[in-house]
Amino acid sequence: MTTATEVSLALTDIAVHYGAVRALDGVSLGIREGEAVAVMGPNGAGKSTVLKAIMGLAPVVAGEVYWRGHRLETATHEIVKEGICFVPQGRRVFTHLSIEENLEMGCLYLGDEDEKRRRLHSVMELFPMLREKRRDMASQMSGGQQQMLAIGRGLMGAPDLLLLDEPTLGLAPIVVSEVFQKVREISDRLDTTIMIVEHNIKGVLDIVDRAYVLDKGMVVHEGTPESIRESNILTDVFLGRVNPEREEDSDDGR
Repeated sequence: MTTATEVSLALTDIAVHYGAVRALDGVSLGIREGEAVAVMGPNGAGKSTVLKAIMGLAPVVAGEVYWRGHRLETATHEIVKEGICFVPQGRRVFTHLSIEENLEMGCLYLGDEDEKRRRLHSVMELFPMLREKRRDMASQMSGGQQQMLAIGRGLMGAPDLLLLDEPTLGLAPIVVSEVFQKVREISDRLDTTIMIVEHNIKGVLDIVDRAYVLDKGMVVHEGTPESIRESNILTDVFLGRVNPEREEDSDDGR
């Protein structure tokens, strides 16, 4: 396993329990600076729980989260100051606010008005639609536009690490493609490190550098998109043919 000092973010033996349910059971994974990494798996595998564990939104009962070599113990509402931003699933925009006001909510803590304007300009350069509609109410936007707004709001924190939870959920296929293109552009253009939880396997494998596959709260595979496409791991996981403990044992033996 890659150690915490070799990666920007590392989860080591993380366990998350909701009562008797083991949402994560000894999960270890990491992401290097500048990478885009996907977390995939069937419903209930623990994908979104990985992001919540990083953000302090899940009941972690064992293991540690490291950020740049140090234990991440910052309170959830302060984590953005550490350079980590989280865009949860479901878009969750403030429909009673304008697009520009929604974006500004992404850096409420920022007292420097010049820096706030610089970030607004940067985000609107990346999302021209947001500039064109900046005075419109968020309630007037389509689902795809609201998702772009949610991502833009996350970028207002100027993150070094952007966590995206199911950004294409519930969107039309043509919009899904646009979202994936924008995520790749953020990675390339801003050099932002990205961890993305995503159910659209084909689309996400086209834009990431590596991927982790989870099943029953455990990591059962890690590799490049090419290695995952060439293996049967996704078919086996989604058909319930993988025993996570047995898969881990076989990995240790290689």
